[in-house]
Amino acid sequence: MSQQPPRRHGTRKPYRRPKKDPVRILAYEALRAVDERDAYANLVLPPLLRKAREAGDFDTRDAALATELVYGSLRRQGTYDAILARCVDRPLREVDPPVLDVLTLGAHQLLGTRIPPHAAVSATVELARVVLGDGRAKFVNAVLRKVTAHDLDDWLERVAPEYDEDPEEHLGIVHAHPRWVVSALWDALGGGRAGIEELLAADNERPEVTLVARPGRSTAEELLAAAGEDGAVPGRWSPYAVRLAEGGEPGALDAVREGRAGVQDEGSQLVALALAGAPLDGPDRAWLDGCAGPGGKAALLAALAAQRGAALLASEKQPHRARLVARALDGNPGPYAVIAADGTRPAWRPGAFDRVLVDVPCTGLGALRRRPEARWRRRPEDLDGFAPLQRELLRQALAAVRVGGVVGYATCSPHPAETRAVVEDVLKGRGGPAVEAEWIDARPLMPGVPELGDGPDVQLWPHRHGTDAMYLALLRRTG
Repeated sequence: MSQQPPRRHGTRKPYRRPKKDPVRILAYEALRAVDERDAYANLVLPPLLRKAREAGDFDTRDAALATELVYGSLRRQGTYDAILARCVDRPLREVDPPVLDVLTLGAHQLLGTRIPPHAAVSATVELARVVLGDGRAKFVNAVLRKVTAHDLDDWLERVAPEYDEDPEEHLGIVHAHPRWVVSALWDALGGGRAGIEELLAADNERPEVTLVARPGRSTAEELLAAAGEDGAVPGRWSPYAVRLAEGGEPGALDAVREGRAGVQDEGSQLVALALAGAPLDGPDRAWLDGCAGPGGKAALLAALAAQRGAALLASEKQPHRARLVARALDGNPGPYAVIAADGTRPAWRPGAFDRVLVDVPCTGLGALRRRPEARWRRRPEDLDGFAPLQRELLRQALAAVRVGGVVGYATCSPHPAETRAVVEDVLKGRGGPAVEAEWIDARPLMPGVPELGDGPDVQLWPHRHGTDAMYLALLRRTG
């Protein structure tokens, strides 16, 4: 009889050091910065990517994957939370935030990308071993294997209520928006189910990179010629806009590096152009941007003003943002000045300006495509926090313009409490002295742009115009 080798009971596999995946480690670091420091991904991610490229760890495909993992995880966070809650044996709030970030990254790879399920689980568990340790990596593995039981559509049928039972909760889970944001956007948009679903879906799409050719310093034709190989196309509405294809790099263009052009959403361009195009009686020599940071609108206004021999004063309360404005305006051929000043406590005399823009601080609900984490960070009570500031900034803007001059009130939010309600309260003297001013119909000042509403103010929409949801009211001071 042949002798059998002795059995070895209780043997363990030799310890294997976890493999470090630079792409997923960077994505995890970005999510932790957003969570721990209330940072914004669009500010955190670029320096991390630049550092990785300089270290030789990343190529273009790596950078694209890291960007998708970060933004995709943040956009769909509410949806993934609802799914993960079904796969965890305790309330999700009791899961440590670093563990939850790893789980969210894994869920996005499984449900929101084409990465094969086995590869998504394996890569995420390896990430967990590196950043969390072997013990919690086992927990991550167990949870993600439950997630793999269904695809996204199947999960949504399981975790979202029926539309007819609770339409706002259904839309919130399916399209990854907090319930109160769904309600607010629906009120602002009006209409039935199709419109709100289109808007929420547009919020989850990656926005195009849009350039602005600053008048007198560059042209759209120059930008198109320089970026043509990257699939650049003209903007839809602004004569100075150029849209880059996915993956286009603005910093590779000479005009952008030299400050003759910049990155600016087309909706933001339209707001500046409408203010500059509003008819005036009398002189047109002095313009004010009263909330100028970080400088996109100010740079476009300064270039337009220079062509008319007018001067722009750009004011920004926060000194570090004022420095960004100064950098954006550097090289403008016409007269301009940048100051750090509070628009509610003016550093200028009343009636000193012919045109004034105030793009006021707001909840940012109109830019959720670019700042997806804002939807989870904002609360309904934030509206009350911004309200007094928005009204006072508009009052002071109307005081800063001469009789017959024009004020543009703009905000990157479609919420009625931050848009028309602010203007009506100021004009009617609610909460402060009444202001003698009249509405100007802003719609003709955005020629060719469809579906601008009943006026006289204008609301842009991501799903209708391909822009951020910018709001603009134009007012002429009458006394």
